[in-house]
Amino acid sequence: MIPRIHQQGSNTLGLLHYLYGKGTHEEHIDPHLVASFDGMAPDPGRDPSVTKKDLQHLLDQPLSLLNADQRPDKHVWHCSVRAAPDDPALSDEQWGDIARRMVAATGIDPGDGAGCRWAAVRHADDHIHIIATLVREDGRRPDHHRSGKRAQAECRLLEKELGLHQVAPGDGTAAKRATSAERRKAERQGRERPAREELRGNVRRAVAGATSEQEFFDRLAVAGLLIRQRVAPSGDLLGYKVALPDDRNDDQAPVFYAGSTLAPDLSLPRIRERWSGETPAQRTDTPSHQTTGTAPSGPAAARRRAATAAWQAMLVIDHSEDAVVAVQIAAAGEVLDALAKTSAAHTRTKLHEAAFTFERATRSHVKAERGHDRALRQAARDLVYSGPALGRGEDGATTAMMIDMAFFLVTAAAHWHAKKGHAQQAVAARQAAEHLRTAYRAAADVPLGVLYQRGRRLSQPLRQRQTAHLRQAVPELAEQVLAEPGWHALAATLADAESAGHDPAAHLADAAGRRELQSADSVSDVLAWRLRRIADLPADATTMPERTTDAATGSGRATRPSPSRDHRPRKAR
Repeated sequence: MIPRIHQQGSNTLGLLHYLYGKGTHEEHIDPHLVASFDGMAPDPGRDPSVTKKDLQHLLDQPLSLLNADQRPDKHVWHCSVRAAPDDPALSDEQWGDIARRMVAATGIDPGDGAGCRWAAVRHADDHIHIIATLVREDGRRPDHHRSGKRAQAECRLLEKELGLHQVAPGDGTAAKRATSAERRKAERQGRERPAREELRGNVRRAVAGATSEQEFFDRLAVAGLLIRQRVAPSGDLLGYKVALPDDRNDDQAPVFYAGSTLAPDLSLPRIRERWSGETPAQRTDTPSHQTTGTAPSGPAAARRRAATAAWQAMLVIDHSEDAVVAVQIAAAGEVLDALAKTSAAHTRTKLHEAAFTFERATRSHVKAERGHDRALRQAARDLVYSGPALGRGEDGATTAMMIDMAFFLVTAAAHWHAKKGHAQQAVAARQAAEHLRTAYRAAADVPLGVLYQRGRRLSQPLRQRQTAHLRQAVPELAEQVLAEPGWHALAATLADAESAGHDPAAHLADAAGRRELQSADSVSDVLAWRLRRIADLPADATTMPERTTDAATGSGRATRPSPSRDHRPRKAR
């Protein structure tokens, strides 16, 4: 059950016209009162002899007792309370009780006999609107400070008492949600998301891996956003605002949003914190390969490095102090933003959804200790500057490898948040993991299909040898892995590692030694990707010669696999 305290207004009659009207899309059905301050307020929805003006006059009557200079400029309080989509339909009597509980909890009508006048209107099955005049019967102003938090707390109690869907309690670190007016405007303009949410995504992608203000603002400009900077008389930059070029107000002026209103961590001071712990060389405006001295690389190499950074971050989340964990999770959000920005079309949508959802998990009241996030921020930067990845070959296969590792990193973040009691963040991380799971299926289908066919073509002695490696490395997982369709892909990877001169059993034990295998639908898939990364094997197995006999005997011959799109009959991840 979601309560929302709307912006205060000064037009009681105007709001009543909306509540009792047809709605912007004819969605208001049978508007009528379900409760009021005295239980006897006139109902223009059900009583044809009553007008909205009659109800407005009754609600605003306490204003007439005040002198003109005592009346508040904005005296209309408006709260909506909405049930979850899967909640059962509530009766008018139940909604009336909910309205009385809400005005009492928020201080609008605390039950002292002199509260504000209010009325609750229902014009849909799943929600009500409460309108009140912010002057008490005794002429004083109501004590409705922090009414939003009070309403949230009361809704959590109501959910338990009525057996409704229980919403995770908030902690005040969430980004401001788009208003109903912003959502209706987005619908009229044909946007998938309101401008506020679209801008928040653009700004997050612009800051992913950025190391200076100039680089950040350059990325915003490249993204096509309008930018306004707030500069002090001294010339120092104090803040910024952004707007979509085609999002205009009634005067056809662009609608600007300050970074701090998009999300708490997108204000300019909070963005500066991201690179506050870096060295001067790291705070340049040039791509990472120019600051580190390494040669520029393509998308596949960047994805491998990002997977390694995510692998290391999982250990940090498991064993470090809270402030260090918090900054790893925040930087993981930057990696997801960068990965979504640079991935191929068949995975891009789900990766964008994962990044958008995980954004909520990147903030909590645990203060992040900057400086410990350099590896992940560098990974995000590498992803951005390596450019868009193709959906095939090594680019596509390393994308699957990276998504696989991101899934476990996000799952580790969900566990940490849950352990700390961060309910909304834990829910967001789990939802992001599901989006990543779907993206992984799309990315991994072809490269794992190739590995599956290679494994099926291994000779019996060579397959038995890989089975022995498996039993030696992970005896507790061996039977489960052998029963999975993905075993053939893992067997092919073990054979590739052995042919490359590695100890397959040792590497496999290392790959299985990390947590989170229990979250996988296919343990063999996970071990195959981890092993290929640890042994530095090509993720795209079509580039490797395959051996159909035991490499240890020296017999047989190496062949190149067919580039066909053979798929393996594997269960969903």
